[in-house]
Amino acid sequence: MEPFKNVFSPALVMCIADHLERNVEGFDRECFERPILAELETLELKARAQLIADRVHLALPSNADRRDEVLRAMLRPVVDGEAEHVSDDLGIGGWGVMPLSMVVGQHGIEDFEGSLALLREMTTRFSSEFAVRYFLLADQTRALVIMRQWIDDPSHHVRRLVSEGTRPRLPWAMQLPLLVADPSPMLPILTVLRDDPEEYVRRSVANHLNDIAKDHPDLVGGIASEWMTDADRNRMRLVRHACRTLVKDGHPGALAAFGLKPPEVEVQSLTILSPQVAFGSSLEFSATIRSTADEQQDLVVDYVLHLRKANGKLVPKVFKWKRFTLGSREIRTDDRSHAIRPITTRRYYPGEQRLSLRINGQDFPTESFDLAIP
Repeated sequence: MEPFKNVFSPALVMCIADHLERNVEGFDRECFERPILAELETLELKARAQLIADRVHLALPSNADRRDEVLRAMLRPVVDGEAEHVSDDLGIGGWGVMPLSMVVGQHGIEDFEGSLALLREMTTRFSSEFAVRYFLLADQTRALVIMRQWIDDPSHHVRRLVSEGTRPRLPWAMQLPLLVADPSPMLPILTVLRDDPEEYVRRSVANHLNDIAKDHPDLVGGIASEWMTDADRNRMRLVRHACRTLVKDGHPGALAAFGLKPPEVEVQSLTILSPQVAFGSSLEFSATIRSTADEQQDLVVDYVLHLRKANGKLVPKVFKWKRFTLGSREIRTDDRSHAIRPITTRRYYPGEQRLSLRINGQDFPTESFDLAIP
């Protein structure tokens, strides 16, 4: 599989050069391409985007109005509200827009309104969620006044940008410290966008709330309860996704929003079917849960791997498993397989590890298994 960083390829660099040549008088193509192509192969994705952005900035006119005019002319046309995510003779689209938006974010603050208007256009070709953050960091109040006007934009890409670009802890992006500390300026905006007709927008609202929950769990627990009142299916799905971390953590407010009460159950058995797990294979286990309640109850059952770290300590990692209704005194048995294989986001260490269940936020006793790593 080709490395993802290759979305910023020599072919894209030459395509950007084509459009600069068409729109910038006196453009020196060799001066633009040579330093990028000499270094591109050695860099990862974000560094490649930054390198291209830096060279585009040097090639553009210094006058803000003229710079924006050139960048706008380089964009791929939008047809029937959509632009193909490719870069070709028609214009720059898809990942190719990212370095162009970085130029606007990093060098367009002095033309605050004009630059945000340009990012609004760019986001219909490729999300400007990273670039818009420069303006939020420079003057959050002013930026939000402008972005509020996009809530009813005909383009769902623009409406999503209002939510996605303002996420306090957007992955890959600079954090927004003011919104991390106080998310209240965004709550009326998210409330409007929660019932957007596009799933793409609603999903962003859910992810935004999940960001907020990392710093203000009680706030999001309360919002979840409020939003679930008279909620349709789409909003229920949004709130469920927004509260995924809180539910995993057993937050009482989030659990209550979904009608989940403290569990009246006993774990009759949690059986490790593969007590010796070779790295690259799977942990196999079985759980039997018995209701101790007189009435049926809704249960969310997750499992927790207590994984050994380099210092020997066990650190819990919660994984989603099942949601079901258990009848009065009913007994239910389920099996599960969990692959323990190389992944880029986690490093495993050999020795004893442990497994437990978390039911409606309540933790139950652990069982051990041994992980062997060659």
